[in-house]
Amino acid sequence: MTWNPYDNLPPAASFSLTSNDLREGEKLAMPQVSGVFGAGGQDVSPQLSWSGFPAGTKSFVVTMVDPEAPTVLGFWHWAVVNIPGDVTQLPTGAGDESGAGLPPGAFHLPNDARTKRYVGAAPPEGTGKHRYIFAALALDAEKIEIDTEA
Repeated sequence: MTWNPYDNLPPAASFSLTSNDLREGEKLAMPQVSGVFGAGGQDVSPQLSWSGFPAGTKSFVVTMVDPEAPTVLGFWHWAVVNIPGDVTQLPTGAGDESGAGLPPGAFHLPNDARTKRYVGAAPPEGTGKHRYIFAALALDAEKIEIDTEA
């Protein structure tokens, strides 16, 4: 499957998203693999940095999705909203349940496991190779008014 949920968004300026913990096209390291789902990992969110975003950016959203998960809309592993516009990175482990690694004002939305944290990769047996898409989205609003349970 080649579905990408971000393809349906309105056109927007692109910018760079990098990580000290990830390499594009390579398997996720064991810290970023799920322990919660029994895949032997640790559910540690990767370090992410972004740069070159549009002038006037007031906040960011960071997400991770598995579009190959055998569900209608893939499996959303992680979503962080209301990251202030002057923040340009999340440290390794910022996705833990405490939220202590998140900048002030930012918070986790429930993922598809219904937990407010990063849940690592754990593709179901027999479903082939999966892609995990990490994205940072730049917004022109200081915060999204959204229910923390959404």
